[in-house]
Amino acid sequence: MQVGFVGLGTMGFPMAGHLARAGFDTVVYNRTETTAARWSAVQRGRVAATPAQAAAGSDVVCVCVGADDDVRSVLLGPDGALGALAPGATIVDHTTTSAELAVEIAARAAEVGVGFVDAPVSGGQAGAEAGRLSVMCGGEVDTVERVRPVLAAYGATITRIGPVGTGQLTKMVNQILVAGAIEGAAEALNFAAAAGLDLDQVLPAVSGGAASSWYLTNRAATMIRDEFDFGFAVDWMRKDLRICLAEAARRGVPVPLTELAEGDLAASQARGDGQLDATAVIRLRRLATAQPATTAQPSATAQPADDTRPADA
Repeated sequence: MQVGFVGLGTMGFPMAGHLARAGFDTVVYNRTETTAARWSAVQRGRVAATPAQAAAGSDVVCVCVGADDDVRSVLLGPDGALGALAPGATIVDHTTTSAELAVEIAARAAEVGVGFVDAPVSGGQAGAEAGRLSVMCGGEVDTVERVRPVLAAYGATITRIGPVGTGQLTKMVNQILVAGAIEGAAEALNFAAAAGLDLDQVLPAVSGGAASSWYLTNRAATMIRDEFDFGFAVDWMRKDLRICLAEAARRGVPVPLTELAEGDLAASQARGDGQLDATAVIRLRRLATAQPATTAQPSATAQPADDTRPADA
């Protein structure tokens, strides 16, 4: 089976590598040619000059790019993959996008006899490199089953949620949960440090009970050491949460914690931390802690502390 893979970023680079090692005839495209060359230097696969070239002759084309407009560009643009696919082929979109985009692309694909699965992933860079991602699929049952062997190259859990769009809606659920976990870890670790606790003792104590989370287990130590030059960037996490907020607003669902998290990510961007791991929001808590403490009973003329979030958060 020939598989085209479009987008060799932090996630796509190792995912495409797993496909090549699994024995698929893998053809990759990346906007930055040097990245594609670096991939081909370590993997058995071919490099295409355009998304259309990666799609030509492919049974499945996987896409893992940045946002809605990026997906439209690589699939529907002048050199887009969709125009080069034969009827019976399938597009699998691993990008985290709006559910509306998934429905839009699926409809365009159906017009030319091409299947579509929206299949955002979770597990981060470590999960992609280990081939242990969770894949959330939206699409027809037979279409998902047709591409399951491809997804199994890098997916530890492959779940069909429902029709097209439900994969992206499930990723929104995932990101809302992640946002809460990051906020909780940042607030708790900052509190522990301010209280003068020995964090080497605190972490095993709280990680062994109901308070444990992936972020507490995998990011607490680096948060404490103020190390953030890895992982899922603030910029991308905020992009994802803005998708969640738009969908929640459309459905009239209150998501106050997600709003708080998105505001913190915006503040981190304003500080110049956009390319750092999203757990860098703990720096905002440290900055707030460094401010003079207010009294338990403020005077009537006292003013609240300045909000660290920008006005449009």
